[in-house]
Amino acid sequence: MLMTLVLTVTIIFTAWLTPAKWLWPATCAHSFIPALISILLLTETPQSGWATVNSFMATDLLSASLLALTCWLLPLMILASQNHTSHEPVARQRTYISLMATLQACLIMAFTATDIILFYISFEATLIPTLMIITRWGNQKERLGAGTSLLFYTLGASLPLLISILVLDMGLNTMSLVQLKDLEELTLQTFGHKIWWWMFLLAFLVKLPLYGVHLWLPKAHVEAPVAGSMILAAVLLKLGGYGMMRIIPLLLPLDDKLSYPCIAIALWGVIMSSTVCLRQTDLKALIAYSSVSHMGLIAGGILINTPWGFTGAQILMIAHGLTSSMLFCLANTNYERTHTRTMVLVRGLQMILPLMTTWWFAATMGNMALPPLPNFMAELTTISTLIEWSKWTIPLLGLGVILTGAYSLYMFIMTQRGQLPKHVILLDPSHSREHLLMALHFLPLLLLVASPELIWGLTA
Repeated sequence: MLMTLVLTVTIIFTAWLTPAKWLWPATCAHSFIPALISILLLTETPQSGWATVNSFMATDLLSASLLALTCWLLPLMILASQNHTSHEPVARQRTYISLMATLQACLIMAFTATDIILFYISFEATLIPTLMIITRWGNQKERLGAGTSLLFYTLGASLPLLISILVLDMGLNTMSLVQLKDLEELTLQTFGHKIWWWMFLLAFLVKLPLYGVHLWLPKAHVEAPVAGSMILAAVLLKLGGYGMMRIIPLLLPLDDKLSYPCIAIALWGVIMSSTVCLRQTDLKALIAYSSVSHMGLIAGGILINTPWGFTGAQILMIAHGLTSSMLFCLANTNYERTHTRTMVLVRGLQMILPLMTTWWFAATMGNMALPPLPNFMAELTTISTLIEWSKWTIPLLGLGVILTGAYSLYMFIMTQRGQLPKHVILLDPSHSREHLLMALHFLPLLLLVASPELIWGLTA
């Protein structure tokens, strides 16, 4: 575990010391080493309890799976970014890779931290490289507004979290997650405790994001470069879900009633986000709102606070991370060739890039949770948990599933089928680098079908 962190930090030195000719191959090869180590760590993690405990860092099945996802994504980000940064000076390319490695190091610390203060510091530290990647390497001038929106939403919700952590420290005199889960149940019944509950979860609900505090996400996704969109959709959103899964068991007496409005908003957000997707013309905005819809299902599963709900949320976080990252890579391959994200202007690409259409179809099937992919396992587990919790969720969940299938097929048909526009000529053929990138996204999904126990968490 510590080795993955050290190797990630050394990628920064590789980026600055490697000759320009070998910059991208060397850093990509180097980043695969911590990725493979993190997968070994995932296979060796016990099914219950913590492993490799030291003073500040440890893993369990939840953190090990998200750690593996984080480490696996860095080489894919480097592969995806080679083309659109190739025209920049070498120093900027080195800085870009260094920021991605720094972001991964912060995420590794966040997912392995056993001390809540260390988790909070790492949680906030991820904002700095993310903001720099979006505002410096974004495509349009609107990237500055997107960066400002991300900054204020995240910081505004994080200050109450810091206050809540300090209050918890004053009451229990320990900040260790390993010790907190073994303490006696807290007696939390007063109105002040209810305010404390909301302050604790607000930062995670914004990061997830819950529908209603989600407006920063489509802006950030649309304006970010491909690596920024990949890491944002695949891992940074999952920080919110991870934080909720760590904190909610500590606040158990309050969860029964206070979580009701959040669950209602989350399920309503699934429908609203899916409806917005059906009317989108911007491809990246459609994928971004699709993430909001899936995060609503994750929030509902977590807030119910049952083993099945937690397991469904964990599987969906991993499966959605790979699927959404793959969709953003595919959207970027279209953008690099056509220089537009508007789906109406670019249709019928199946005629020109038939093999890329195969990857589009695979990613679309994952996004709409087709069996036997992990996305289907996750949605089935989460939906069955929500229906068991309340029969009133059936119409919301049923409509959400139908709309998810509808906008996924709408996205595929709009980009791949139909008559090829006359202005779309002289497109570059697809490259082996791009096919390797898509295969490295989809292969883990297929492997998780064969070994689902790696991400089935509490019910494995």
